[in-house]
Order: sequence, then C-alpha cells, then structure tokens
Amino acid sequence: MLYWILYPLRDYFGPLRLFGYITFRSAYAAVFAILIVLVFGRKFINLLATRSVTQRVRTEVPDSHRVKQGTPSMGGILILGSILISSLLFCDLSNPNILILFTATVYFGLLGFWDDYIKIYKQRPRGLSIKTKLIVQIVYGLALGFFLYFFGPEGYTAKTNLIFVKNYVISFGAFYPIFVAMVIIGSSNGVNLTDGLDGLAIGLIGVAALAYATLAYAAGHVIISDYVNIIFLKAGGEVTVYCAAILGASLGFLWFNTYPAQVFMGDTGALSLGAIIGTAAILIKQEILLVLVGGVFVIEVLTVLAQVLYFRRTGGKRLFKMAPLHHHFELKGLVEPKIVVRFWIVGIIFLLFALSTLKIR
Repeated sequence: MLYWILYPLRDYFGPLRLFGYITFRSAYAAVFAILIVLVFGRKFINLLATRSVTQRVRTEVPDSHRVKQGTPSMGGILILGSILISSLLFCDLSNPNILILFTATVYFGLLGFWDDYIKIYKQRPRGLSIKTKLIVQIVYGLALGFFLYFFGPEGYTAKTNLIFVKNYVISFGAFYPIFVAMVIIGSSNGVNLTDGLDGLAIGLIGVAALAYATLAYAAGHVIISDYVNIIFLKAGGEVTVYCAAILGASLGFLWFNTYPAQVFMGDTGALSLGAIIGTAAILIKQEILLVLVGGVFVIEVLTVLAQVLYFRRTGGKRLFKMAPLHHHFELKGLVEPKIVVRFWIVGIIFLLFALSTLKIR
C-alpha cells in the first residue's frame, strides 16, 4: 500500500525512491511486523486468557508438559495478523505472488483456527481428524498447482530447480499440481508436528523465512539468478518482502513464546506458517531445497513415520522413547530450553548448507 502511495511521488521527494528497492521494503516489513507483535502481544495474551482460549495438554505427551495446561493458545492469530498488516503496507499489491501468499495465509489460518476451536471449545485435544486436515490441504495444493500451471506469473513454469546439478531442471508437466499438493502437505504438517516445545517451531520458521527471503531475492534478480544458476522469475523478488514479514512476526512472537511460554501459536499458527513457507518455495521454484531449509521439520516427520512403522512391524516395540524426536530427548532427561536451542542450531546449519548448494553445482 505504501509502495503504491509513496513510490509514485519519488520525483517530488527524492528519498521516496527507497520504496522501489525490495531490500528497503523487506527490512521495514520485518521491523514493522516485530513491532506489531510486541506492542499488541501482552494485551492479546490477556484477551486469550480471559476468554479461556487456553492449551489442552494431550495425555500421551511427557509429564513435564502438564504445567503447560492453561497457557493461552491460538497466538497464531497475532502472528498472521502482523504478517498481513506489514505485507499490506510494504508489498507491491499488484504482484500476483503476494495475492497468492495472502490467500495461503487466510486459507490455512482458517483451517488452523477451526482445528484449535475444536480442541479448545469442543474439548477434543486432537482437534480435526487427520483425514479432514489432509483433504483441506490437498484441495488448496491442487488448486494452487492448477492455477500456476495455467495462469502462473510471467516466466513461471512447471519445472523446478534441482540441487547439486548445474543448468538442469526437472519438469513435472501435467503432474505439477500433484507435486504442489505434496509440498504443501509436507510443509504444513512438518511445522505442526514440530510445534511441541516452547519456541521450537517459531524459531525454525524464522530461519526458514530468512532462507526464502534470500532465495526469493536471488530468483527475482536477473543477474544473481543467472550467476547462481536458478530459474529467473520476474515476480519472484517480491516474495522477499513477504518472507521478511514472516521473519519479523516470528521474532516478535518468540519474545512471548520462549521458555517458559506465555502463549502458544496453536494450529492457527503452525499449520498456516508451514503452508506459507511451502507456498513461497513453490512460487520461486525452490521446492526441492525446502527439504534442506526445513531439515529439522523433515527429521521430525521422519521420526514419527519411523516410530509408527517400527511399532507395527515389531508388534509394539518403539524405535524412540517418544516421537516426534524432541519428545525423545525430553524423556532422555534433556531440559526443554537446551533441546530447543540445539534444534535451532541444527536448523541454522541446514540453512547455511541449503544456501551453499546454490554454488555447489
């Protein structure tokens, strides 16, 4: 909005030219998102508490989580609100990628809200059934895939970049919508499974947002994209601003969500943030790199799958003390903050490795 209002006035007031730079708008989108969360965070948490929007701890989690019972939840509303407001102010709203990201934010925000509502007000700790969530995610993924396949922004293609391979892309053709749906399902549920310790998931979301802000800037810059051998997408650069807003909102929320958490983001935040990151990856053709950028999320999902398969194949034996992996370390005696920080460190290592692959070709 500010881009539309202020940038056309640059000839009358020189400093307004800064709004033409993605880096400038990204920095302020991040800062503004942080400020929104910090300024309104305390009042919002109090509102959640007075409305009894609080955590319902499941019986199968470690006993140490009993103290989390009654902590305000659905903080994802604050996160998504700050992202949307900041993006409305600093993004180029004529860019189709921004409209797609807005859609993903609202769509999955509503899905997460629905899930949280059932958990809290219907007192069903598991919320929506897995089948229902998957159907809603698949519908979005297929719809996005078909839209991009037939009506994608200028330069968009059903091809995607490969890692470790120079000047080669993989084309999905008519199967592209299925691939998009798989990316969305994986990213959304990966974050949701990881959101089990104070500050864990939101910290890693910040890392992923930083990674995709960097990748989006490269994809939207004709010289840089050519230098690092990735697909150039004219509209891709604007995704940088949106990812910066996600980064800012994540850092702001971490202020309240770090151990001991004063608020949880709930599925309103976890399901939506994972889907938004997945959507950003799709829009800049870095879907495969998401496996590295979200390496910790991938590991968490794999430990759950491995636990279930091993349990069934061995007639009740467990591969881990508990899955996802962060619960395994809890039961081994590691304190929660130490697990979280170590997972952040691993996430940063994955980030650096992911960015390095741009030149390891």
